[in-house]
Amino acid sequence: MDFSFTEEQDELRKVVRSFLAKHCGDAQVRRPAADPLGHDPVVWRRMAGELGLQGLAVPEEYGGSGFGYVDLGIVFEETGRALLCSPYFATVALAAEALLRCADEAARCELLPGIASGETVATLALTEDGGRWDEPGIRLTARESARESARETAREPARDSTREPARGTAHGSARGAADGGWQLTGVKTYVLDGHLADLLLVAARTPCGVSLFAVAADAPGLVRTPLPTLDQTRGQARLEFTDTPARLLGAEGTAWPALERTLATASVLLAAEQVGGAAAALDAAVAYARIREQYGRPIGSFQGVKHKCADMLMEIESARSAAYGGLWALDADDETETAIAAAIAQAFCSEAFTKVAGDNIQVHGGIGFTWEHPAHLYLKRAKSSEALLGTPSYHRELLAARLGI
Repeated sequence: MDFSFTEEQDELRKVVRSFLAKHCGDAQVRRPAADPLGHDPVVWRRMAGELGLQGLAVPEEYGGSGFGYVDLGIVFEETGRALLCSPYFATVALAAEALLRCADEAARCELLPGIASGETVATLALTEDGGRWDEPGIRLTARESARESARETAREPARDSTREPARGTAHGSARGAADGGWQLTGVKTYVLDGHLADLLLVAARTPCGVSLFAVAADAPGLVRTPLPTLDQTRGQARLEFTDTPARLLGAEGTAWPALERTLATASVLLAAEQVGGAAAALDAAVAYARIREQYGRPIGSFQGVKHKCADMLMEIESARSAAYGGLWALDADDETETAIAAAIAQAFCSEAFTKVAGDNIQVHGGIGFTWEHPAHLYLKRAKSSEALLGTPSYHRELLAARLGI
């Protein structure tokens, strides 16, 4: 099997890197991070309109470009390098992937085109107060309300059917989510970009097991509260549901296998993003070591600094191999290999990014600790990403279980 990139993939990397360099410099990262919205809508629209990044791996029949996971991984590597401040990971790696994995063709046809065009910001709400990413951690409950509604309709006069539907995004995603005959009650927290998403895909428990539901952002009974985070470039929210209307996606009680595969895919894509962030940190460290002088010579000429930079490079190359292995496993559509590769990639790349980002600050010395220097932004992203889909120890436990150890 050929594991090298094609000319088209190399060109994709150049185009995405050039775009992000223009629109995601240090100032462009800090400004959206300080904004309550959490990202720049203009950049989001240009990502969709000029490059088609939101729909890159969405099949053509749903309005996307139909590229593979290796191509998508290249994009995530570049967004990690640039510290892209946008709901791209939540929308593409989590929500779109969950829709593609769930067995609901009607939902895919209705909801994916809005995501692919950039008109819909979406996210996946899975974790709760316990912060668990496994099936037992899902405690939010869903109950069917269709029968109760039918009985009420039979007893009461017909209601006004001309009432204006709830506002939603293009392609009816919010409207369709609001009329599903189910109600959710409970809490989801640490939800990526949950405070600004138009469409929420929510994992909930029914009498038949874990199920996946679509909820409109303006659904009644839904309260969304932004959370303070270490990484200001990636927003999170707490979602409270009180008899909130929802639409069931797929068959009741069958969602966990699709969610598990979604998490494996997202883990690989996050690993690619972490590799990009670590590579940017190393580039910054090397560039500074060349120009900063001490005792009349560049600090990069001292053995301690040279060895530290060499160790950073070794961490990155090992992490890159783990992430790329996961991407090729995804494109090969080998479920067993993907599950193993995802656990390896996330366990290794999380720790590698944190180490390299910390070493970058050490190479910079005093200036690396200042608020004005971007080094701390990479360390904060690294620490946040390290726990985003489960800690490295959690993924090592997954790996042991999948290998039967």
